[in-house]
Amino acid sequence: MASPKAPQKDAYDLILKAIDEGTYRPGSRLVESELAERFGVSRTPIREALQRLETQGLLTRDGRSLIVASLDHDQMAQLYIVRAELEGLAARLAAQHAAAEEIKVLQEMVAADQALLDDPSALSRANRRFHKQIHLASHNKYLVQQLDLVHRSMALMATTSLAAEGRGPVALEEHAAIVAAIAERDGDRAARMLKDHLSTAFEVRLKEEAGKV
Repeated sequence: MASPKAPQKDAYDLILKAIDEGTYRPGSRLVESELAERFGVSRTPIREALQRLETQGLLTRDGRSLIVASLDHDQMAQLYIVRAELEGLAARLAAQHAAAEEIKVLQEMVAADQALLDDPSALSRANRRFHKQIHLASHNKYLVQQLDLVHRSMALMATTSLAAEGRGPVALEEHAAIVAAIAERDGDRAARMLKDHLSTAFEVRLKEEAGKV
């Protein structure tokens, strides 16, 4: 009896995950042969994945090379506007539809993330998981799909607002307040708090960027 084949690796997902996790950051050059070797995938699916990512605006051309795209101030502002509206809706729907177990998971996430305050990178990854859990708790698959697209573009930001001094503890307090509103089934408050949370994160990011100029 033939042994079962190992599941085929998806080059697109592998590269996208590497960008999302910061392995490749804005400005990083992506080379077909290096990616094929890193991920153990042939060059043809790598080439197709790169073309797809370029079409989606996640990669851009630098001469003949492909590099990870970056967002300018206006693009970042536009992205945050869309994200705040969609995530506010997700929080509102989560307050209406989240199961008790889903709310418990959110509460446990907030508590566990306290241990990550000294590690901005780990806290950033936990932050993405937290927001994704709210998306899923909305029980609206079309909204989740749109938010996945938005968060894909968020990977093009070179830094995380959670790295700013003092932002981590405040962000977790805001997370706790959002979860409390969802647990109390107060959709209006949950939506408002999540939108305020993202507005504050954007302001922090702008200050950080201004400080580098």
